[in-house]
Amino acid sequence: MPLSASSSEPPLAQLPGLSQANLEQLQALGLHTPAQLLAACTTPAARQDLAGQLQIQEQQVRKWAALADLARLPSVGCDYCGLLLHAGVASSAQLADSQVPNLQRQILKFQVATLRRRDLCPSLGQIQQWVTEAQGLKRL
Repeated sequence: MPLSASSSEPPLAQLPGLSQANLEQLQALGLHTPAQLLAACTTPAARQDLAGQLQIQEQQVRKWAALADLARLPSVGCDYCGLLLHAGVASSAQLADSQVPNLQRQILKFQVATLRRRDLCPSLGQIQQWVTEAQGLKRL
């Protein structure tokens, strides 16, 4: 059973990587927020079942679950969850165990390689906030 949507929680449409068709399918299943999606993906069997219902690869569902997990951090949200995933951070637990300077180097390397922009890299303070919030989260 999906969790009820919180008014402070972003809609699922803000989660990166969802096509309009996938979004509509998830909403038809009663999944309207990243937290609801994450709750529906807590076990390998649940992810496999959701992938079967949507007729997509389970890998795609795992990606969405990882994004939803990272998005539950207030300072990360839907704005930075994709950046973290592309920089090699696949969960809030992994983020909690990250060394801030190392993570900033990973993010910078990704941004320079893909966007050719060093100036968009989050500050050490911002990344420290992400790590601190992740350390305070309940592990899934």
